[in-house]
Amino acid sequence: MKPLMIAALAGLMLAQPVAAQPANPPAASIAALVDQVQLPYEQFTLPNGLRVIVHTDRKAPIVAVSVWYHIGSKDEPAGKSGFAHLFEHLMFYGSENNDGVFFKKLENVGATDANGTTWFDRTNYFENVPTQALELALFLESDRMGWLLGAVNQAKLDAQRGVVQNEKRQGDNEPFGLTGYAMLKALFPAGHPYAHDAIGSMADLNAASLADVQAWFRANYGPNNAVLVLAGDIDAATARTLVTKYFGAIPKGPEVKRLAAPVPRWDQERRETLYDKVPTPRLSWHWPVPGRLDRTSALADIGLTVLAGGPSSRLYNELVRKRKLAVAVSGGVQAYEKVGMAELEVRLAPGAKPEEVEAIVRQTLADFIATGPTADEVSRVATRNVAGTIRGLEAVGGFGGKAVALAEGAVYAGNPEQYRVELGWYAKATPADVQAAARDWLGKGAYVQTVLPGDRPAAEEVPPPPRPAKVAEPARGPARMAEPAVGAAPLLQWPAVERFTLANGLKVEFARRTTVPLVRMMLSLNGGMAADERGKLGIQSMALNLLDEGAAGMTGPQIAEARERLGAGIGTSAGQDRTRLTLDALASNLAPSLKLFADIVQRPDFPPAEIERVRGQQLAALAQEASNPIGIARRILTPALYGPDHPYGAPPSGLGTEGSVKAISRDDLIAWHKRWVRPDAGTLFVVGDITTAKLKAQLEAAFGNWRADPAVAAGAVMPATPPPLRQQRIILVDRPNSPQSLILAGSLLPVTGAQDLYAERAAADILGGLSTSRINMDIREEKNWAYGAFAGLSDGKGQLTSIIYAPVQTDRTGDSIKAMIDDIAAIKTAKPITGEERDRAVANSVLALPGEFERGTAFLSAMERNNLFGRPDDHYVTVAKRITALTTADLNRAVQLFGTDDLLWVVVGDAARVEPQLKQLGMAVEVRKGQ
Repeated sequence: MKPLMIAALAGLMLAQPVAAQPANPPAASIAALVDQVQLPYEQFTLPNGLRVIVHTDRKAPIVAVSVWYHIGSKDEPAGKSGFAHLFEHLMFYGSENNDGVFFKKLENVGATDANGTTWFDRTNYFENVPTQALELALFLESDRMGWLLGAVNQAKLDAQRGVVQNEKRQGDNEPFGLTGYAMLKALFPAGHPYAHDAIGSMADLNAASLADVQAWFRANYGPNNAVLVLAGDIDAATARTLVTKYFGAIPKGPEVKRLAAPVPRWDQERRETLYDKVPTPRLSWHWPVPGRLDRTSALADIGLTVLAGGPSSRLYNELVRKRKLAVAVSGGVQAYEKVGMAELEVRLAPGAKPEEVEAIVRQTLADFIATGPTADEVSRVATRNVAGTIRGLEAVGGFGGKAVALAEGAVYAGNPEQYRVELGWYAKATPADVQAAARDWLGKGAYVQTVLPGDRPAAEEVPPPPRPAKVAEPARGPARMAEPAVGAAPLLQWPAVERFTLANGLKVEFARRTTVPLVRMMLSLNGGMAADERGKLGIQSMALNLLDEGAAGMTGPQIAEARERLGAGIGTSAGQDRTRLTLDALASNLAPSLKLFADIVQRPDFPPAEIERVRGQQLAALAQEASNPIGIARRILTPALYGPDHPYGAPPSGLGTEGSVKAISRDDLIAWHKRWVRPDAGTLFVVGDITTAKLKAQLEAAFGNWRADPAVAAGAVMPATPPPLRQQRIILVDRPNSPQSLILAGSLLPVTGAQDLYAERAAADILGGLSTSRINMDIREEKNWAYGAFAGLSDGKGQLTSIIYAPVQTDRTGDSIKAMIDDIAAIKTAKPITGEERDRAVANSVLALPGEFERGTAFLSAMERNNLFGRPDDHYVTVAKRITALTTADLNRAVQLFGTDDLLWVVVGDAARVEPQLKQLGMAVEVRKGQ
């Protein structure tokens, strides 16, 4: 009783009164939630074996096109690691009737979420296209399925090999970036299909030949080894006609040979210690478990989630909250087709001893195996899983969404409704089931990996492969139909926005959206980066992170458990101009979720013990930021451009400094909350499946009595005082043994986000924003020095900056900076923006609008931006006409905004190798030592 009494007294110490709150309404049952997850579909199979699945969703005039080939890295023969992924890259660089960058025509028609991925079991290619461009997308996808090889040559293979190797360097350069290779090698015996990563080895990538490309395509990319999902503004009858038209002539391929991939059982524990440039140790336990077609995978996932999967888990409570020996824990199962990979991970707090933490983890795991979880723990995990599925199914495609759910089931299980089978496993799991799975699979044979701070080993590096003898290019396939034309685009449909004001003056803007049973809301408050008060940097992050660590007498664990029972998502964030508190609730659980959200927003207790724990986590995050290349660069660039006295001049992570974070007191946090989190300082934006009358009644009950403290003035945004312009210069941060250099650059621009910058942003897309932009095509596609390189404008209402981002291979750091400077100079003078580039940028911006607003979260953000900039509700409808009216001359005038004379370049890399290159550029170079 004592801790609850202390928490209650702490809450009473806040100046604002705590009104009596009604009891929480009951949450919906798991069975009721599962019933809400329905994806009606129709399917058919062409004579050539292509399986087609169609789901109709008319909420927006877009169609998700998702092609899944049942081939991945586990199917690669010995000596060919990384080949499935390398081949995926080649699929984007031309087919016989579309010989060019695949993204170019997609950008021309406003496609969104266009990409491809390779993993152990599959390779997929996907894009969301406006309905009028569906035939074009089907033509392009069918052309690379049936007419690819005649367009693949040695030059393309060499180029994409270089890009993939830089993708590997980029991943290896991250903290802990080399540890996954060791984990796979230990978890699976030599030669096992899952024993190597999809990215492959540098040596194997070098060995890939054009003959390998041709053989891989012929063996694995037949229509009978693929599933095509169309989800969105389409019906089965139309789909059958179109798919037959474009895919029907492709001949059936050979039956794919499958490698045996049994789940290994290890009797003995294996241990390994690695070293990396990280601030504190990390301990992790790994076990192979059955794959996603076996119920055991779900049961093991439930068990590890109970143990370490979030702020209510046993190890979080023990190691993070109680003992403060760790700053984060995680646990769960990554389920693949044939095997699963179970993992439990602990990131230690500064000063914590790995052996002490390991002993606690072992005892907790042993206790769990001996006694099992509680029914409530199992139920909470199941509810989280179902709620996450519902959220994911709002989108028709992309990296998740409806197309992915249907395709995964069809590819792995032969059942598009496998997602419902898996939901049933979670919903029907019992404590005894989970205990048995833990005992069988987690009780022995773990691979235990310890990562300690130290010098990381050099990443794998090999010289470029020798030029092969000329290889005869394969004959082109038979002639086919002409590329289809794209029809006129429909106008973007914008929901009506209703406004009302609560009794306490809190303004509400609401748009009803019934596509999924969710209600999302965002309390958008004045402040943003300015609320990270300069005398106490890091206070905003600390305060926001403490809001759900004790509120209205509830403890942090009680709040975490309540959130899980409801399937609710509650979060906080800070942008340039706004501080945001968000709720993502299942419609059937809105009332209790809203009550919990209101308590967190209005009545945080700021318990002293939790303050010290969160302070420790924030200090650990600061140290982690100092070990991450992009974190290092961002922390230098933004404050240097704006200066400390500008609203945007704080370190963008919001973590503050070690000294400032240590100095923040409980009184400081309470005072910050009174100044910045108040009903007279913001607007509540709501999108979701509810009527206005019901929403208003529930908001009045939850927020109507909330009042700002009249004795405390609202927080004020400081006036903008930018520093004087400086000549271009380079800051080099030494990070020895880095396989890449992270380049981040920017300069202050004489414009603000409140201005009409449509021409400037379109010009920025052409320079560095699109996949086909000048800088990306130069650095990635032509020179192959990076996985990607980008340039653009920052965001915000105030003064903006230019931004350049390019992680490049170490030996080309200086050359890359010079090339990007030359690209900017060329677009302003010798090689101005062309009419074709103008057309692509304009079309991409305008035609992509329906796809960009497919999700409720996008509507929330758009409503907030309209409010921030004083725009009408139909701004995104009318803006299409303004963008379409832009001429090539307009864009060439706008691109003059981007200069290089005052750019600040921040480079994070191996100074011994990079500094000599930078000195050749004729700029001042300041070298700083990394941590």
